[in-house]
Amino acid sequence: MYVLLVASAFNSLTQRVHAELRDHGHRVAVELALPDVPLADTVRRHDPDLVLAPMLRTALPEEVWAAYTCLVVHPGPVGDRGPSSLDHAVQDGETRWGVTVLQANAEMDAGDVWAAADCPVPPVGKSDLYRGEIADAALEAVLLAVERFASGTYVPRPQTGGRARPLVRQGERRIDWEADGTERVLRVLRAADSQPGVRDHLLGADWFLHGGHREDGLRGRPGELLATRAGAVCRATADGAVWIPELRAPRVPGGPATPRLPATLALANRPDRPDRPDRPDRPDRPDRLPPLPELPAPPDAGPYRPAWSDIGYHEEGQAGFLSFSFPGGAMSTAHCRRLLDAYRTACTRPTSVLVLGGCRDFFSNGIHLGVIEAAADPAEESWANINAMDDLVEAVLTTTDRLVVGALGGNAAAGGAMLALAADEVWCRSGVVLNPHYRLMGLYGSEYWTYTLPRRVGPALAERLTTEALPLSAAAAQRIGLVDRTVPTTPADFPRETQRLAARLAALPATASRIAAKKAARERDEARRPLAAHREAELARMRRTFFDPHAPYHALRRAFVRKERPAATAPHLARAAADRRGVTGLAVPDEAPGPGSC
Repeated sequence: MYVLLVASAFNSLTQRVHAELRDHGHRVAVELALPDVPLADTVRRHDPDLVLAPMLRTALPEEVWAAYTCLVVHPGPVGDRGPSSLDHAVQDGETRWGVTVLQANAEMDAGDVWAAADCPVPPVGKSDLYRGEIADAALEAVLLAVERFASGTYVPRPQTGGRARPLVRQGERRIDWEADGTERVLRVLRAADSQPGVRDHLLGADWFLHGGHREDGLRGRPGELLATRAGAVCRATADGAVWIPELRAPRVPGGPATPRLPATLALANRPDRPDRPDRPDRPDRPDRLPPLPELPAPPDAGPYRPAWSDIGYHEEGQAGFLSFSFPGGAMSTAHCRRLLDAYRTACTRPTSVLVLGGCRDFFSNGIHLGVIEAAADPAEESWANINAMDDLVEAVLTTTDRLVVGALGGNAAAGGAMLALAADEVWCRSGVVLNPHYRLMGLYGSEYWTYTLPRRVGPALAERLTTEALPLSAAAAQRIGLVDRTVPTTPADFPRETQRLAARLAALPATASRIAAKKAARERDEARRPLAAHREAELARMRRTFFDPHAPYHALRRAFVRKERPAATAPHLARAAADRRGVTGLAVPDEAPGPGSC
């Protein structure tokens, strides 16, 4: 069938639907619902068999749904209606939720039901839940609904009853630090972790708080800051404390959207440059961060662990596990350097297998466009960030005394995808979307992709993957040899299954001979063309882009970070794409739930 996806943004769920429908043999195109573009004319031009809306913030016009079958993906169970479905689920502490695929009609979210699927709600942030359990349920429901539509015999079920709930506004998200315990504070923070954040007053200024993790040891006067760790600040609640990884300054009236930044960086708020009058989001004011202790992470800390840190390490037998989870998958210069330090330390341990990643949600999306945009000199920060990424990837590529596994429990894009490809084996959860290119941000790319990508898929397919701009499913990536294993687990089970597989790999008698062969292969490749030559050639092109004020990268980065709407759907999305030789391509990093990265 010819399926037209209508979406408010080409976000993570839209990308995954696009990739998996193509995997099922459908022709798929995308059109963005934009204010100044008549959607009815656009749909008529495509004349699709089916219109599907994976993520749509506005209602479809009647002239569209009256002429075509239009299926809308609603991130809530049957009967749930309204624009803040997941916000309510997380903030209200629901333990199970669901996704409904319904037919568009005159009443929002009230159409006939074509398919539905339910899922658990773990104690994670809304955006993590959306890309994980909700996305899995959505794909189950979407594929069933498309199959039912294609049969021509299925009659959708009318909705009866139901509840329309309003948009969650900041008044309902307000935290009373004197009275609210840690449980409520975490639910409120997690329900707004990517957008819109929780508006609050801190150190004499208004901020939006993004993300939250429990701190079990520290105590203090409710509302005060107690410590810092890995760019996050620890703030006391009525009965405990929470770590807040990111802050965002409010938008200046008439100004652009402001980026989410690591909390300590946002509070430092370095004075703006006088030659940047276009930066109303960074007024000139002194460092607001008071002297606070920088607490090192305890030995058992890590992402999704009782003691929180964005980087963690543990061992099971001969396998080491270096886990990391950065908000939105974006890796700043500081993130890269800290992860490199942790990687080098992990390589001193007596293990034969080292797993890099292994968490749920994003693996990595590459350099941190938000931190770059907020920097006094974005060109210099871009250059520092890409070199820090390259240093990390080089360390992985030159590890010859053990096998390295890149374990992707969530999506990876651009330089983050290339970080994974530097490993000896790449394992992906079955719901992962890969984005192995850079061109939609106006970049050539680095991270040794000119070595790792052709090494896996050959020069011709490497060229195609880096010039096409369509999403690549984990299944398609495995078919072409880009990844080695897909792991069919839930997001919550991926870390445990990864640990089981890594322990088995470490115990195999063949692992020792593989390590020896790996060292010999690296020496042969180095003699053929040194890694330094790949890096030098890649960075020469990146440097020209970074330090050219007229290069498209700067406008594209600024538009991405400020969430500016495009004037039209990009041509590569609007073209109908069919599955071709089992290969799909790549898309831009996820727009909806995180800071920009590349």
